[in-house]
Amino acid sequence: MKTTDNYQGKQFNNENKKVTDLKDRCVYLEQQVEELSAKVKYYEELFRINQSKRFGSSSEKTTDEQLSFFNEAEKNSRDNLAQPDLEEVTYKRRKSRGLNKKSMEDLPVEVIEYDLSEEDKECPECSGNLHKMSEEIRRELVIIPAQVKVIKHVRSVYACRNCERENIKTPIITAPMPKPVLPGSFVSPSLMAFIMNRKYAEAIPLYRQEQQFINFGINLSRQNLANWIINGANKWLKILYDRMHEYLIKESFLHADETTLQVLDEDGKDANSKSYMWLYATGRFGPQIVLYDYQKSRAKKHPKAFLSGFKGYLQTDGYPGYNDVENVTLIGCFAHARRGFTDALKAIKDKTSISSSVAKEGLKFCNDLFAIEKTLSGLTPKERYKRRLKESKPILEAFLSWLKEKKELVLPKSALGKAINYSLNQWSKLEAFLLDGQIEISNNRAERAIKPFVIGRKNFLFCKSPKGATASSIIYSVVETAKANNLSPFHYLNYLFEQLPNIDINDIKQLDQLLPWSDNIPDICRVGPNK
Repeated sequence: MKTTDNYQGKQFNNENKKVTDLKDRCVYLEQQVEELSAKVKYYEELFRINQSKRFGSSSEKTTDEQLSFFNEAEKNSRDNLAQPDLEEVTYKRRKSRGLNKKSMEDLPVEVIEYDLSEEDKECPECSGNLHKMSEEIRRELVIIPAQVKVIKHVRSVYACRNCERENIKTPIITAPMPKPVLPGSFVSPSLMAFIMNRKYAEAIPLYRQEQQFINFGINLSRQNLANWIINGANKWLKILYDRMHEYLIKESFLHADETTLQVLDEDGKDANSKSYMWLYATGRFGPQIVLYDYQKSRAKKHPKAFLSGFKGYLQTDGYPGYNDVENVTLIGCFAHARRGFTDALKAIKDKTSISSSVAKEGLKFCNDLFAIEKTLSGLTPKERYKRRLKESKPILEAFLSWLKEKKELVLPKSALGKAINYSLNQWSKLEAFLLDGQIEISNNRAERAIKPFVIGRKNFLFCKSPKGATASSIIYSVVETAKANNLSPFHYLNYLFEQLPNIDINDIKQLDQLLPWSDNIPDICRVGPNK
């Protein structure tokens, strides 16, 4: 009897153990399914974001209609807006067609006149004399292709015949002549400027320029072109670069950004390793300066060294490498915060889901802040500061409360979770644009300034040596600062290479007259409204 009871007890225990094991396995499988489902959802989000970046619109602009369709009338209504009259409704939306004639006002004009011969000025009906009644005028834009010619500089040397006969010492007087941009070379200021402008403003690599010079009928190897670029940058443009750096660190607000660069012959580094081009730019209220700085790494010591002596606000994209820069207040970038919610919307498959609604809400907070910034354009820093405290600060406070609430409702590793966490982690830097009216809400100015280098990098792919990378950083700085000050890069570079060899480069006053924002820059270098 006891044996039977023991057997039944063991059997019961075994069955209980099996049930427990099965329950534990079910719990484990459920957890595994949940984890795998989250991973699949995460990878699907990444896939949709990738597809959007590859094939979708690159613009991050979103309209009210995209975010909210049903309350369009309420959202866009303005009770205090004056009603337009009939004439405004009828004509306001007409677009001007054809070429803007104002853009041709400063171009040289060549007039070709067509007239009748004296014989043809006789009336075919009565043989009387015809009189000029009016003129018909047609304008055409004519392109004159680049031409290459040789300029032979000849200067006379004079001596005194009388002194040759009578005196021991004979004076020799030589006619003045401009100094060459590179002694011993046949490169001219215009040729140097032409090569640099083509490479750094138009992103045309040297091997293609080499072929184009062959089409001109001259053989200039890319090695020659590279040597001229490096020597011109290091000998002359570096002087201007250093002076602009002195002005840059005197400002109280700066933008900063960085991007990758491949340099083949770096000591101690593989040819495929990444180097970096750092960028620093002034804000809208100071002198317009854009400086590039080539460095072998993305280490925090580089911005710390470059910005030594700078005191003020530094706006970045949140990269922690700027945290060690001394005597600065770091400012965040709301464009990056907004981009997180834009990407989250792209990643969500069901656009009617709760996640999609949450992403739209976050995006709307950002859009409202940017809409306020548009209304502040043209105001002084002091006026911008007051308006932001009145209009932007309440939105920021509501946005922060919303972020803290929604953080608990989303998966941290999802695109939406990352967007919310980024905003919360960067919040002290994001709201810091309220501190001063000269600060921008985003770091878009730095991103726009670094874009020409990114476009050029796609064409020339890499720099061969650190010396070439340094020369590129100097030339890009001069070219982009010239463009920021409404100067033509070619004409400005040509002017610099004419002037720099013929002035005292140690005279700060003379050097400052060559800076891109100087009033002494000739009109031929200017484009746009400042011409």
